[in-house]
Amino acid sequence: MADQPTDVNEKKGMSRRTFIKNTGLVAGGVVGGGLFGSLLTNQLQKNPENVKQAGKQDSGYLQDARVFFTRVEDFDILSAATERILPSDDLGPGAIELGVPFFIDKQLNSEWGMNAKEYMKGPFLLSMEDAGRHNNTDNQDRQGPNAEVQNPTPTPRYQTRMNRGEIFILGLREMDNVAQREFGTSFVEASPEQQDEVMRMFDEGKVELKGVGSQNFFNLLRQTTLEGAYADPVYGGNKDMMGWKMKEYPGPRASYMAQIEPEEFILLEQKSLRDYQGH
Repeated sequence: MADQPTDVNEKKGMSRRTFIKNTGLVAGGVVGGGLFGSLLTNQLQKNPENVKQAGKQDSGYLQDARVFFTRVEDFDILSAATERILPSDDLGPGAIELGVPFFIDKQLNSEWGMNAKEYMKGPFLLSMEDAGRHNNTDNQDRQGPNAEVQNPTPTPRYQTRMNRGEIFILGLREMDNVAQREFGTSFVEASPEQQDEVMRMFDEGKVELKGVGSQNFFNLLRQTTLEGAYADPVYGGNKDMMGWKMKEYPGPRASYMAQIEPEEFILLEQKSLRDYQGH
C-alpha cells in the first residue's frame, strides 16, 4: 500500500477491510447516507476497454448473460459505475469480477424490476427533491392518519410512476450525457475521478431527471451494487462466492451446533443455496 492515501475512503480513515465489514449492513436492508463520504474510492485506475468487454465476453459462466439491457452501451455504463462503487484491489475483486452488473441486469428483468407487486398509482409527490429521497429513511412514521398506532415503515413510500427498470435506463443514459457535457467524453471513457464527479452530482441531487429524482436513481444503483456483491450466487452475483470469502462469511447453514463450544474462530467453507439443491 502506498505511503500516502490515494482514495476518498483512506483519507477518511476507512480501509477496504473496514468497508467490507460495514457493507454487511446491506444484508439487513438499505444502506443509508451519502455514498461518497464512506464508500467510493479513487484507488482503481481501470482500463475502459476492460469495462467495455464486461457485457461481451463469453466467460463460460451460466449467469454471464444479459436479459434486461438490450443496448450493450447501457450495460457498459452500468459496469463502469458499479466498479467505481466497489473497485478491485489487492484485497479482493471488484464489482465486475463479482458479476454485479449481471446481477442487476437479472433483478431488473424480474418482478422487482417491473414493480409488478407494488402499488403504482398516484397521487405522487410533486417535488422532485422529495421524490429523490423516497428510499432514504424519513419521518413518514409520523405522517398520515393513525400514525401513532401504525407499524414503523423502514423507508418512505415509492414516489414515481416509473418502475425500477425505467429508472435505471434513464439514469444510466443521463450519466453518459452529463459526462459528455462536463468532460467531453463518454462515462465509460472518462477517468475514475471524472466518473466519481458525475456520480457525486447524482448523489447530491444536482442532475435533473424526468419523473424521478437523481438521488433516487443513485440510491438504487448503490443498493443493488452492494446486494450483487454479497447476495447468494444463485441470484446472479457474488461470483464463486468471492464476496463472502472476503468477509469470511460461510453462507447459509441449517445449524451451527458443531461450532458452539470452541472459543476460537472457525473458518468454514462457503456454501451457496445451490449446494442444498438436488443434482
